[in-house]
Amino acid sequence: MKKITFIAMMLCINFMFFSCKSGNKATAEAAPAEITVYQIDDVLANGDELVGQAVELEGVCTHICKHGGRKIFLMGSDDNNTIRIESGDLGAFDQKCVNSLVRVQGTLMESRIDEAYLKAWEERELAKTAEQHGDGEAGCSTEKKARGETGNSTLERIDGFRNRIAAEKEKSGKDYLSFYHIEATGYEIL
Repeated sequence: MKKITFIAMMLCINFMFFSCKSGNKATAEAAPAEITVYQIDDVLANGDELVGQAVELEGVCTHICKHGGRKIFLMGSDDNNTIRIESGDLGAFDQKCVNSLVRVQGTLMESRIDEAYLKAWEERELAKTAEQHGDGEAGCSTEKKARGETGNSTLERIDGFRNRIAAEKEKSGKDYLSFYHIEATGYEIL
């Protein structure tokens, strides 16, 4: 009887030993894949292919929105290639982001500006119900730069978008402009 108990115990110990060992082996084989950290220029150039996808990117933070700190702008290869990052559920971004290299995880989102959008914006402006953002009617200068805007007043900005939409329609057939931003799920200052 003692022999049977001893053999049963040894079998249990061997089973536990090899189960744990093979479990570790499986864990090592299932290591997570490398995460691709996108360049901002690439995200902006290929945004239509990445919309709705989780992305990770990094860049120098050039600006934090002073109206609550819930938006930052990261610069790509130069200050004409910037992307807006919205904090979403994260709350306000840390002020230390400004002039620092920041890595952001989130989902790439697209905003489209078309004639219907411009008409609604124009009507709000003419009715003086347009939301003011930034300094005065010209809007946030950093956001304007990120979208390639040149107008100083709201109506000049609207006209500028109309001209750009007409040029885009002639070039590609699209009757809208696409602008991309990231809904952040996490970030770190590097």
